[in-house]
Amino acid sequence: MTTGKEFEIAREFEVDASPVEVWDALTTGTAGWLWPVEYEPREGGTAPFGGIVTRWDPPHRLTGLVEDPEGLPPGQIRNELDHTIEPRDGGRRSWVRYVHSGMFTDDWDNQYDGASKHTDFYLHTLRQYLTYFTGRPATFITLDGPAASTAQDAFTKLGRRLGLPDDAAEGARVRVDAPGEHLDAVLDFRSRHFIGLRTDTALYRFFGRNHFGAPVGISIHEFAPQADGKSTELAWRDWLHRLYG
Repeated sequence: MTTGKEFEIAREFEVDASPVEVWDALTTGTAGWLWPVEYEPREGGTAPFGGIVTRWDPPHRLTGLVEDPEGLPPGQIRNELDHTIEPRDGGRRSWVRYVHSGMFTDDWDNQYDGASKHTDFYLHTLRQYLTYFTGRPATFITLDGPAASTAQDAFTKLGRRLGLPDDAAEGARVRVDAPGEHLDAVLDFRSRHFIGLRTDTALYRFFGRNHFGAPVGISIHEFAPQADGKSTELAWRDWLHRLYG
């Protein structure tokens, strides 16, 4: 029988969005900040990754539980996501508590470190979506770099290939070298592990997963009405392979 060690990652934040807007982002708008997932809108309904909805109380409480390891990444045997939403300022703003808990079965420290850092980046992207794009349909694109992007300096190379100055700080306006074009963007997030760029029509997310033994990744949340997801994916895939080829 596989055994594991429990973990819990808890975060709280306020955001300029109503509880209904937060709820919609968590349940039907996930392509705009995470990746497309679906909840069956009732307690006992289906949740992402083969899970079950254990709390469905819109727009206040959402909990999904996965206990089938077949739906989880290797090294994890239990996963629960719990969201609590409370109104602030007469419902114009919201306070959100997010708790991710479960059980890892091996390499606990590395898995916890990776999950914790990804949590901060995903929740930051949620706030960006709620602030700038809430309710807008999104085309979601995601891809990973080639094996060479697992190298220790791979994410540093990506930042420089984008044209980001080494001293560019969060909030800076930057001109980015994207496939076939230059993007005028705001550098909305920057750390050793992640880069976030926001344009008038998209959120670009770059993941330095080489620090956790995996390839560098890119996710794009495109809000332009005529977005061509396939062409965008192919262009960025070629960009990655040229960078690490």
